[in-house]
Amino acid sequence: MDVFEKGAFGYDFHYLLEKDSTLVLLSDGDGQAQIIVSPGYQAKVFTSSARGMQGKSLGYVSYRALEAETPDEHMNGYGGENRFWIGPEGGKYSVFFAPGAEQVYAHWHTPPAIDTEPWDVVFANRRNVSLKKEMEVTNYAGSRLKLRIDRSVSLVETPEIRFGLGLDLPPGVETVAYLTENVITNLNDFEWTRETGAPCIWILDMFHPGPRAVTLIPFRQGDERELGKIVTSDYFGEIPAHRLQIRHGVICLKTDGKYRSKLGLNGRRTCATAGNYDPDAGRLTVITYEVNRKAVYLSQEWDPDKEPLSGDAMNAYNDGPLEDGSLMGPFLELESVSPAAFLPPLKSLSHKHTVYHFLGNEKELSPLMEKLFGLTVEEVNSVFESPGE
Repeated sequence: MDVFEKGAFGYDFHYLLEKDSTLVLLSDGDGQAQIIVSPGYQAKVFTSSARGMQGKSLGYVSYRALEAETPDEHMNGYGGENRFWIGPEGGKYSVFFAPGAEQVYAHWHTPPAIDTEPWDVVFANRRNVSLKKEMEVTNYAGSRLKLRIDRSVSLVETPEIRFGLGLDLPPGVETVAYLTENVITNLNDFEWTRETGAPCIWILDMFHPGPRAVTLIPFRQGDERELGKIVTSDYFGEIPAHRLQIRHGVICLKTDGKYRSKLGLNGRRTCATAGNYDPDAGRLTVITYEVNRKAVYLSQEWDPDKEPLSGDAMNAYNDGPLEDGSLMGPFLELESVSPAAFLPPLKSLSHKHTVYHFLGNEKELSPLMEKLFGLTVEEVNSVFESPGE
């Protein structure tokens, strides 16, 4: 590890290998695109690189959480640029609050299977790894849910990137990408219904923020009576205008890690893609995910009286100081959610989520930005030019 500086992919690989000897390293033929998957840390894709071991580590890794002497009773924020969680977080069907508990932080507890427990590797080779986990959790409605999770991570190589996004990659742009396929199966002897409550698949990507980094979320335009409001932007209080703007059908969220804010789009509004651009890091990250516009998505808000069957299909987060001044990261997140898993016994629900990283200078990344989001680099860079916090 001495040969790698902190921030390099090789540094994180050797550091994480000391924490989890079962790490799986996925790599393309020339060893440039690489991905670290951790069975010991809940099947997370911890981080990735487009330039081999010497390249920049693109995921957020919390050394502070990994070095903690005792686990946190609420949630262990180890990081990871793609992690599997079960939702909903709050509400009538929450799997983070015990039945009858007031839905406040003191009573919020992440289920161990997605927080601290290791997962089993089913299969692994150079490009793919499959993992599994069985878990049991009692939700806020009092139902004891038993489920199996099957998760696979597959490297997406350059020809597939071009095909998947319909892109011609400019010379000089370096890439790394991967597909996660996530499945939950009902292991109960009863059907998951609106009476018992149901879980959902929740995929969260954690990346480094930057002073000029911006999350980009295209949305479907149309009548609110048909599609619902464009964006829910008051998870932690309304996001001020100098941090949230709309440009040509794209929601822009400032992601500098200095102001805690979260937003969400319902299944009818989302275009099933989102991204984050950091001009100082020379990085454009894009995610794509499955959406069923006719399906039911669960509310994740910490309010058991809120209608539980009206929630978001995707969310974006910018970290910032909590009320006591402490900071979880800082990091930013891009998230996607599956529909509610109203499943009979032994039936399954799946959700696919893909992450793409593109590294290059502004001239090289601008054509990709225009193709994917309809905005030039200059337009994105100017969104939050006005001063203020």
